[in-house]
Order: sequence, then structure tokens, then C-alpha cells
Amino acid sequence: MFTGIVTAIGEVVESERKGPNLKRLAIACPYEADGIAIGASIACAGVCLTVTALRPRTDGELGCIFQVEAAAETLAKTLVGEWEPGTLVNLERSLKVGDELGGHLVVGHVDGVGRILKIDAIEADPDEPWGATARFHIRAPQGLARFIATKGSICLDGTSLTINTVEGDVFTVLLIPHSFAVTTWGQRKEGDAVHVEVDLMARYAARLAEARPQG
Repeated sequence: MFTGIVTAIGEVVESERKGPNLKRLAIACPYEADGIAIGASIACAGVCLTVTALRPRTDGELGCIFQVEAAAETLAKTLVGEWEPGTLVNLERSLKVGDELGGHLVVGHVDGVGRILKIDAIEADPDEPWGATARFHIRAPQGLARFIATKGSICLDGTSLTINTVEGDVFTVLLIPHSFAVTTWGQRKEGDAVHVEVDLMARYAARLAEARPQG
């Protein structure tokens, strides 16, 4: 389980296809290797991936390089198949019992890929070093709009965000300057694709509502 609070930005340094249904990636990050166990889960742009190997960084930066593998379902549902060296991804370590739940409960199982339709820049304090606040208009993946509600939570590229408005299959979220500073959102532009994981509670509520007429 995760919270959608990004704790680091990683960079893909190796990308290798091991067949049509498997891809191996190596990601450089600022996390210390001592705190990562083989088999641990790390959310990479919202995708829960299992650490299969670790090694030191060789670029002089603090941290380590961890290896993960993405199989058929992940490659079909996400953008992981397109990741190549140089791709930057939001990272979050798995939630520990007793940790602060600052975002919302996220499982790291991406439901689909959304599309940024429009970005409205909102001017920030001129003394703010992180830039302007912005509203993102995003089209939900097919079939997921029913799980998205105003003031509800949603996880986009591993970031827990609050839904501002919903019109049909298009919803908006607001990104503040701090989010741009500590995530990959500052690089996003209109037309970009983003990973979408709908709120767990919304999914179960919808399923219960569907099952009720059946008794």
C-alpha cells in the first residue's frame, strides 16, 4: 500500500526487453540501499513494482540503483513499456504501519492511462521559487469516469490529488508550486499521458451499488 505522497524522483538508467511480455528496468534514486530489501515494493509513477536487484550508483550522487521487471498486465495497462533511459518517474516507498497517511490509500495498480487536455496556469506569488500553480484538465480512461467524483481523491502518476470538477469523462486537479518542485509534474504538457488509479473506496462503493439489485 502507498499514500500517493511522492518522496523522490528516480531516473531510468537501463531499459531492456526480455521478450514480448517482460521488460527489465534499472532506476537510479536517492534512497539508500540499506533500507530497501529485495522483494520490496516501490511505486514508480504510480505503478507498484517489485525490487529484484540493487547496486550502488556510479554517477557520484547519493542513493542506489534498483532493478524491477514489468510483466504483460503492467505493460498492457501502463506506460512502462515506453520508458527508456532518461525517463524521470515519481517514486514512493511502500507504507509502513505507523506511518503518516498524508494522501489517500493507493495500491499501485494502475487502472488505465489518462490524457492531459489543457493546462490553465494560475499566477503565483512572484517571490515563489517553484513557479505558478496550475489547473490540469484530464480525460479519464474509458470506463473509469463513474469512479471519479468532485472532492474525491485520485492518484495520477503516483501523486495523490483532489478532484476539483468533473464534466463527463473530463476532470480537473490543481497542482501547487510544491508539487512541481518535488515531482515530475513540472515537466508535463498538454497532450501528455498519465497513469490513473481511481480511489479504492469509490471502486468498492460502485461495485456494491451494482450488486445490490442482484440481492
